[in-house]
Amino acid sequence: MYTCGPTVYNYAHIGNARPAVVSDLLVRLLRYLYPKVTYVSNITDIDDKIIKASKESNKPINQITEKFEKIYNEDMASLGVLAPDIQPRATDHIDDMINLVKDMINNGCAYESEEHVLFDVKSYNAYGKLSGRDIQDQLAGSRVEVASYKKNPGDFVLWKPSVDNDPGWDSPWGFGRPGWHLECSAMSEKNLGLPFDIHGGGMDLIFPHHENEVAQSCGAHGEQNNPKIFVRYWIHNAMLNIGGKKMSKSIGNIFYIKDYTDKYPGEVLRFALMSGHYRQSLNWTDKSIEQAYSTLNRIYRILKKVEDIKIDENNVNLIPDSVLDCLCDDLNTPGALAKLNDIVNKLSKASGDTEKKELKEQVIAVSNILGILKESPDEWLGIGQSSDNNNVDNINKLIKDRNDARKSKDFKKADEIRNKLTEIGIEIEDTPDGTIWRTK
Repeated sequence: MYTCGPTVYNYAHIGNARPAVVSDLLVRLLRYLYPKVTYVSNITDIDDKIIKASKESNKPINQITEKFEKIYNEDMASLGVLAPDIQPRATDHIDDMINLVKDMINNGCAYESEEHVLFDVKSYNAYGKLSGRDIQDQLAGSRVEVASYKKNPGDFVLWKPSVDNDPGWDSPWGFGRPGWHLECSAMSEKNLGLPFDIHGGGMDLIFPHHENEVAQSCGAHGEQNNPKIFVRYWIHNAMLNIGGKKMSKSIGNIFYIKDYTDKYPGEVLRFALMSGHYRQSLNWTDKSIEQAYSTLNRIYRILKKVEDIKIDENNVNLIPDSVLDCLCDDLNTPGALAKLNDIVNKLSKASGDTEKKELKEQVIAVSNILGILKESPDEWLGIGQSSDNNNVDNINKLIKDRNDARKSKDFKKADEIRNKLTEIGIEIEDTPDGTIWRTK
């Protein structure tokens, strides 16, 4: 499986997280079903936006790309996204891209013009098959650069000259750099061979990026009609809307992952992203995030109540059929989360240890494949954990004094101590096993 990764010139925004989380969930499911799964997701580390960022910041390109690649991977890890098996960088595959262009020229589907090399879209019979529209429809719905070096308006750049001290590489067509679409064709073939099984990415990439990937790879291998010699299946996720509006710099509603992880655990964002079906637009609001947080808090509280129930680690990978059926039905995550909620409800009402053990194993099995519930209940709920401003021994002493006051029926003093704990940001809860506390 191959999924288009980030262009690393800035912080990743929350929209970048959706294809990563969708692909991660699919890979987890495939690994549950199949003995060997290889997952590749690339890093675009040469691009017009990167060059622009370098010039504006007066920093070397590699300093920018290395910084934001690291931040991107850290952000994804905070959302429970497992690292891909292979994460190739575009700049490490320039020779592969040059060889691919040579093959396209030799097969008559690419041509040189004014120091550029372009793909001739009219040479590929199946162009537009992925998106289901003909060339004229495609051109009408996109921004197509009109240039003197093109035979046809829809022809796209495979290689272009580097000017004004821009970065570049030597090639048979002069000093230059690859077009954006070329890198994914080269890196997917290099790391997975052709055809590979699944290609993922956002719906915004269907045209022109993925359409052009298909054309390039098929053209390089002399295939004019059958796009499946490149990829057998495609999976495209819909976009996020922020408060009902499309994300856009012009209206200032682009929010970065770091903006959210400063306030919420990454699991909350992952849960919220899975709350809608991946092929449907997801309306991202503060309310949806809070709902996800509240649901996870509830599950962790129920797991806290059964923390003494020991479970069989061999069974925590046996996903209940009800959940598996949902995930195998085109990654129906809303259905899977509903089934998880059913199991959690049963666990909260279970009486005997045998029933609790079985249900707890099911909850953990589902959480493993969904990539959630990775913390202990105490860590998540903040039980027994103090902020830097509070001394744990002092908190425990106040709780002991309150419990002593309650035992002696001095409820006024007990209330005063509770109020004092509240003032220093400590929330307490009386349970059958004693009083527990957390930082608010």
